Amino acid sequence: MYRDKIRVLDCTIRDGGLINDHDFDHRFVREVYKAISASGVDYMEIGYKNSKKIFSPKEFGSWKFCDDEDVKKIIDGIESETKISVMGDVGRMDMDDIKPASESPIDMIRTACYVKDIDKAIFMSNHFADKGYETTINIMAISRDQGPELEEALHQVEEECKINVLYIVDSFGALYQESVEHLVKTAKKILKTKEVGFHGHNHQQLAFGNTIEAIIHDANYLDGTVYGIGRAAGNCPLELLIGFLKNPKFDIRPILDLISKEFIPLRNKIEWGYIIPYAISGMMNEHPQAAMALRKSDKKEDYRKFYESLVGTDLD
Repeated sequence: MYRDKIRVLDCTIRDGGLINDHDFDHRFVREVYKAISASGVDYMEIGYKNSKKIFSPKEFGSWKFCDDEDVKKIIDGIESETKISVMGDVGRMDMDDIKPASESPIDMIRTACYVKDIDKAIFMSNHFADKGYETTINIMAISRDQGPELEEALHQVEEECKINVLYIVDSFGALYQESVEHLVKTAKKILKTKEVGFHGHNHQQLAFGNTIEAIIHDANYLDGTVYGIGRAAGNCPLELLIGFLKNPKFDIRPILDLISKEFIPLRNKIEWGYIIPYAISGMMNEHPQAAMALRKSDKKEDYRKFYESLVGTDLD
């Protein structure tokens, strides 16, 4: 599936950080950056750019904040054409902390929001664009906002926003191919001056399939993570996406080495991937937080009770 306009963004450290409070050590992050760079992936999202006034550095690792000096330590001395991205949530950033792009190692800032906060996301992303960054808006939990409110938000983005890309984000892993087709086509119809991207979660083992569906309907910005790491069931596996795209600029071998050396051992320490409670939360179009809490409890394998707690009835 070769298309020259397609760009791949790796969000291994950013989405994976939701499992361990963004506390990956610098050695590990640097190894990921080396592999991502060698593989030819277009962007690496290294974490969040959140405010230290809201989140304590005592409770979270470096990649909750992505200070420029920390980012420089990761990329220093590594020859790479891979651009660095960070994400900022509406209401969780200190706008005054953002230096002009010409003074920062960061190339792209992605603003995450819900449909109801689109006006705030537009304000933030325009601010970043004016400072010289590539910008996106990532509309989260879009499986719950597929009606007129979404279309109104897309029109507002087209008319008022300077972003490069609008991302459809399946936060709950609840979308099926038909919905992905509808959402991408709707976005492409309204957004005449922006690209469309897709970010899938793997609660029902559909992140890769849904990403392919988005590609078929001309989404050109695609997210993945190494070995599918990410919150709860994780994301579209980067290695599968690279294998599918058949673009000669990508080399899967550095990613395979990285998985062997770093991610197999890591998988024995922290949990992610397809697990029944996450599948159930995806089926129910629910945030996986309840499933994540279950996995930390002494009843982590009580799937039926968890299912019935979401359905709201005992089926006997």
